[in-house]
Amino acid sequence: MTKSATALAGRCLCGAVQFSFDPARIDHPSACHCGQCRRWSGHVWASLNVPQSDLSFASGEDKVSWFQSSDIARRGFCSDCGTSLFWIGHGVPEEKDKISVALGALNAPTGLQLEEHIFVADKGDYYDIADGLPQRRR
Repeated sequence: MTKSATALAGRCLCGAVQFSFDPARIDHPSACHCGQCRRWSGHVWASLNVPQSDLSFASGEDKVSWFQSSDIARRGFCSDCGTSLFWIGHGVPEEKDKISVALGALNAPTGLQLEEHIFVADKGDYYDIADGLPQRRR
């Protein structure tokens, strides 16, 4: 994974929610193929993890609405335009202090590369994964 020396920034589609974080502590750019992520994002949820304390908002933190998608996770989206932005696995101990940020919401250039695909056992039947990256069943 390549990391930039300056902050990475992103926003929702309408621009109401704008955020940034220091890329020095990002972790795990990955693509999740589970059924919940596919339904929520419309295809594959590509994200990276960052400590929640590293995420700062330039605007619109009050526009982030949260959906409790399971016993262990909640998903954040812009309440104005519906853009899928964040995932928090509050019931997953190793994810407790992390927030997953949508790679598609980041401003280019990011300098990032996906590292792996996860939950490929649940991937949709309408596409193939052919980029050569590691694939985890779960």
